[in-house]
Amino acid sequence: MTSLRVLDWSNNNLNSTIPNWLYSLSHLQSLSLQDNVLRDEVSIAIENLTSLVSLDLSLNQLRGSIPTSLGKLCKLKTISLSYNEFSGEVANIFVGFSRCKSNELETFHSSENHLLGHLPYELGQLTSLADFDLYSNSFSGPIPASIGRLSSLISLDLSSNKFNGTLPESVGCLGKLERLCISHNSLEGVVSDVHFANLTRLRHLDAGGNRLTLNASENWVPPFQVERLILDSWKLGPQFPLWLPSQMKLVSLSITNTRISDSIPTLFWSNLSKLNYANLSRNQIHGEISSILNVEDHNHVIDLSSNLFSGLLPLFSPNLYRLDLSNNSFSGSIYHMLCDKGEEPDMTLSYLNLGHNRLSGKIPDCWKHWQSLVIIKLENNNLEGSIPSSIGLLPNLQSLHLRHNNLTRELPQTLRNCSSLLIIDLGENKLTGTIPPWLGIGSLGLIVLNLRSNNFLGNLPYELCHVSSLQILDVAHNNLFGPLPRCFANFSVMAKISNSSYTKYWTVPNGELEFQDNAFLVTKGRDVEYRTTLRLVTSMDLSGNNLSGGIPEELTKLVGLWSLNLSGNHLTGRIPRNIGDMRQLESLDFSLNQLSGVIPPSMSSLTFLSHLNLSFYNLTGSIPSSTQLQSMNESSLYGNNLCGPPLTSCNLDKTLPPKVDRQANEEEGEGFSEALFFASMALGFAVGFWIVLGPILFKRSWRITYFRVLEDIWHKLCDFIFECHYMFCR
Repeated sequence: MTSLRVLDWSNNNLNSTIPNWLYSLSHLQSLSLQDNVLRDEVSIAIENLTSLVSLDLSLNQLRGSIPTSLGKLCKLKTISLSYNEFSGEVANIFVGFSRCKSNELETFHSSENHLLGHLPYELGQLTSLADFDLYSNSFSGPIPASIGRLSSLISLDLSSNKFNGTLPESVGCLGKLERLCISHNSLEGVVSDVHFANLTRLRHLDAGGNRLTLNASENWVPPFQVERLILDSWKLGPQFPLWLPSQMKLVSLSITNTRISDSIPTLFWSNLSKLNYANLSRNQIHGEISSILNVEDHNHVIDLSSNLFSGLLPLFSPNLYRLDLSNNSFSGSIYHMLCDKGEEPDMTLSYLNLGHNRLSGKIPDCWKHWQSLVIIKLENNNLEGSIPSSIGLLPNLQSLHLRHNNLTRELPQTLRNCSSLLIIDLGENKLTGTIPPWLGIGSLGLIVLNLRSNNFLGNLPYELCHVSSLQILDVAHNNLFGPLPRCFANFSVMAKISNSSYTKYWTVPNGELEFQDNAFLVTKGRDVEYRTTLRLVTSMDLSGNNLSGGIPEELTKLVGLWSLNLSGNHLTGRIPRNIGDMRQLESLDFSLNQLSGVIPPSMSSLTFLSHLNLSFYNLTGSIPSSTQLQSMNESSLYGNNLCGPPLTSCNLDKTLPPKVDRQANEEEGEGFSEALFFASMALGFAVGFWIVLGPILFKRSWRITYFRVLEDIWHKLCDFIFECHYMFCR
C-alpha cells in the first residue's frame, strides 16, 4: 500500500472512523472518502500525506476542528470538506498555504459546516485559487480587501454567513469572476460602479439579504451581461433601475424589497417574456398592467405581489407556472383573465394568488381549463355568489383559499372529487347549509379546515373524525348545534406530542424557486398567519356556536393540541378531569358556557399554558396551585365562586365585573323620559300609518299587490318550517 497513488472509497456506506494507517500513505496523491457515514475527527497526522493533490471528505459526519497542519500540504490543488460538522477556525490553514513556495491551491470547498472566525489578509496570496466556497457557515468580520488579488478566481461563494462591513472595492479587480454569491450576510454601505469595473465575465450575481445601497452613475451601463441577478433588500429605489433593461441575457431576476416607488418602464415589460423567474415583490411599484407578455417555454414564475399595482387584472401567458399578484389594488372581475383563453393545450399554471386585492363580481366557472392548478388563493377580496362547481374538477388541487369574501350558498358537491386537498380555508364568508359529511370521506389527507364565521348550521358531522391528518379545525362562529362528537381521539396528528405532518414545498422544476403554503389561525384573540412553522401548529376552535351537552372525556386524548377554544356555546357538566394530559396546550378557552363543578387538579400540569379563559361559569372551589395558573389575569376567572391566586377574594360578588348603579340616574328625570317616550311613539304610529296604509286604503291596485306579497311570504314561511321539520326528523 505504500506505493498507492489513488484511493477512492466514495459513495459507499462506510460507518466507521478514518483508519490511522491511511495517514502513512506518503505517496498518495488523490484521496476520496466522499458520501459515507464517517463520524470521527481528522487527525493532525494528515500532514504526513505530503504528496496529496486532491482531498475529498465531503458528505460525511466528520466533526471537530480542521487540523491547521492541512496548510502544510503545499501540493494540494483541490480540497472539499463540504456537508460535514466541522467547527472552529480555519484562518491558520490559509496562512499556512500562503507560506508555500509554490502555491497551487485551486479549489477550496467547505460549505454547510459550523466554521467561524475571520478571513485572514494572507488569503490574497493564494493567486491560483479559482473556486472558493464557504457557503452556510458562521464566518464573521469584514471581507478582506486582499481578496481582489485572487486574479484566477472564477467562483466566489461567501453567502449565508455573518460577514459585516462593506463590500471591498477590490472585488471589481476580479476580471475572471463569473459567479459572485455574498447573499444573507450583514454587509452594509454603498456599492458603486467601481465594484463592478472589470467584472466583464460575470454571469451570476447573488447578493440579496444584505443592507447595501447601489449608487451607480445615472447613465451607468454594467460591463457584464448576467443571467441570474438577486439583489433582494438592497436599496435600488426610488426610481426603477434604468440599467436593468440592458441585461439582455437575464433569465432569473429577484429585486424584492428594494424601495422602488416608480412605475415599470415599457421597455422592461418585454424582458419579462424571457425570464424564467421574476420577483419584484414588496416594493411600491405602481401603475396598470395591460398584459404580461407571452412566454415561450414552460415553468415561468412572475411575482409582483405587495406593490401598488391597480386597474384590471392583466392577461397572462398560459405557460406560466406561478403567478402572484396578491396584496395590490387590482379591481374588477376575474373572468377575462381566466375564461377568455378557451381550451388551450398547454396551460401549466400551478399556483395562482390574487388574494388581498379589490376584486369583485362572481368567481368564474371555467376552472376546468386549468387542470394543473395546485394552489388557488383568492382571499380578502369582494367576490360574491357561490363557489363554482368547476373548481371541483381540478384533480391536482391541494390548497383552496377563499376566506374573507362575500360568498354565499352551500359548498358545491363537486369538491368531494378533490381528493388531494390539504388546505381548505373558506372562513369569513356567508356560506350556508350544513357542513357536508363528504369532507370527512373524500379529503382524508386534509390538514387545515377553516369554515370560521359563516352561516353553517346543523351538527358537526361525525365523518370529520375520519380525517386523522387534521391539524387545524376551525368552525367557530357558525350556527352549529348538538353535542360534541366523542370521536376526537381519531385525530391522530393532534393526539401526538411531536408531529411534522406538514411542511409542504412546491418547487419549480428548474430549481429557481421554493415556496410554502400558509394558514391563518385565530388564537389568544389574534389572527396569526403561519408559514414555516405551520407543521408545528395544532388547533381546534368550535367557539361561538350553539353546541350543547358535556365536554367528552375523549377530547383529553389530543395530547398534542396547542390551542383549544370551546367558548360561547351551551356546554354543561364539568371540565374533564384528565384535562392535564393535554400538556402541549398554550391557549385554552372554555368561557361563556354553563359548566359547573371544580377546576380539575390536573390542570396544574399545563406548564405551557399562556392564555386561559374560564370566565362566567358556575365553577367553585380552590384554584389548583401551579406557576401557570397563578400567573393568569384575574379577569380570566370572573363570574365564578373560586378561591386562591390569582383572585384576591373568594366572594362571588367581587369576582364578577363591577355593576353600574343606574338607580339614581333612572329616578332622576323619570317623568320627562316617560313623556318623551309616549309622545315619540304616538307620532311614529301616525306617520307610519299614513305612509304605509294610507295609499293602500285609497288605491285599489296597491291593495291587491300588498295582499299578494303577504300571501307569498306566508307560503315561503310554511315551506321553511316544513324543511326544518324534515331536517331535524332525519
